[in-house]
Amino acid sequence: MNYIRVTKDNIDKEHICCAMSGKQSLAKKEWMKQRFDEGLVFYRSEERGKCFIEYIPAENAWVPIEADGYFYINCLWASGSMKGHGYSNDLLDKCIWDAKMQGRKGICILCAEGRKREFLADPKFLKYKGFKVADISDCGINLMYLPVEKDAQPPKFRECAKHPTIEKTGFVLYYTDQCPYTYYWVPRVQQVAKEHGIMFKVIHIMDKESAQNVAAPVTTYALFQNGKFLTQAIQSDKKFLALAGILE
Repeated sequence: MNYIRVTKDNIDKEHICCAMSGKQSLAKKEWMKQRFDEGLVFYRSEERGKCFIEYIPAENAWVPIEADGYFYINCLWASGSMKGHGYSNDLLDKCIWDAKMQGRKGICILCAEGRKREFLADPKFLKYKGFKVADISDCGINLMYLPVEKDAQPPKFRECAKHPTIEKTGFVLYYTDQCPYTYYWVPRVQQVAKEHGIMFKVIHIMDKESAQNVAAPVTTYALFQNGKFLTQAIQSDKKFLALAGILE
């Protein structure tokens, strides 16, 4: 498998994810354009972006972690037909190589404690690759790391992410443009919440500093209800209504 590195110079011509089209793709590309100068790296497979890796120096990551000197992996993804062929392994090796060449302490990434969850990395795969648990949030999301530098201190969550609670009633959603699915689903969930009289507040995170202080380990999509963190999984309108007890 050959891989293409997407850059600021070629991104407008690139098909960076097979799940993206139209305005979704434009929103994601615009987010990426603003991150390249901060060290964002994006590799995709030649086959229409059916597998890719996206990572950035952790100092510039849009998550509330303390991981200076590390790379943070925003996303490591392979579509169903591409799984089991070693492509995720190839892409992760590129990140590890970059970390060594740039003198980084290591690599870190989010996953769920004990199992695979939507939009998070697979903990079994990470353990196989030598990753260790660096920190655990109260909501069961782990920060895992692979040290490259000998005796590197492990990264950790900021307190706001380690204990994810907010002082707001009803449903509250924090999200960024880092994932293209949010562009499509967030307004649809807003609409059905309004139609059913559900208290639903949306907070669109627009800058790194705000993202690094969100009271949740995941900022791409963090849904709360009455102050309690519920899920990082991007909800469709029907899934949200079921979550709210409207649909069974």
